Amino acid sequence: MKNWVRSNKGFIVFLALLGIFRTAVADWNPIPSASMHPNLLEGDVVFVNRLAFDLKVPLTDVILTRLGEPRRGDVVTFSSPADGTRLIKRIIALPGDKVEMRNGLIVINGKAASYASLGQQYETLPQGSATPALLLSERYGDAQHEIQLLPYVDAVRNFKPRVVPANQYMVLGDNRDNSQDSRYIGMVSRELLIGRAERVLVSADIRGNWMPRTERFGKSLR
Repeated sequence: MKNWVRSNKGFIVFLALLGIFRTAVADWNPIPSASMHPNLLEGDVVFVNRLAFDLKVPLTDVILTRLGEPRRGDVVTFSSPADGTRLIKRIIALPGDKVEMRNGLIVINGKAASYASLGQQYETLPQGSATPALLLSERYGDAQHEIQLLPYVDAVRNFKPRVVPANQYMVLGDNRDNSQDSRYIGMVSRELLIGRAERVLVSADIRGNWMPRTERFGKSLR
């Protein structure tokens, strides 16, 4: 064993440095589920900027210094407050915001987000059946992005006004009726944020023929 370590120490150092880089500076995150349709697809691999918000001690959630502030509309990766699973969602409400949902539509600080129809498509559910999906543009202030609604799927579409606590954020999936987000797991504290997802690095059709989706390579997220 000692001889193996000695003969491969360069490779071991490389792996250690790569691990530190991924846990402190930048990372990549595969998309395994449909919770961020239509903007992220299963088989996308996104680039995550771990220095967007905080500099942390590698391999921990300990914040050394703040480098930037999360913004409404940011797509972020984080550790679930429910079970520690890494998730990716969109920040909808910031600390101090009063937020509610009415029939699937967001109201923040008494002002409703604006919505515009982008058409309809079909979403394939895990059991293999297809259901209509409504594509909408959602805008609140400077934050604008596409979302998807599944009107025939049972989901939480209403909650009473609640104030986002200090140092916490409300996150929702863009696929609003098929996402385990703050409606189910609660608010996400800042120290659980991993970083901001900024673009798709590579993509492959993992639910179909596994061919590369080159048109998605380098796609910016917003």
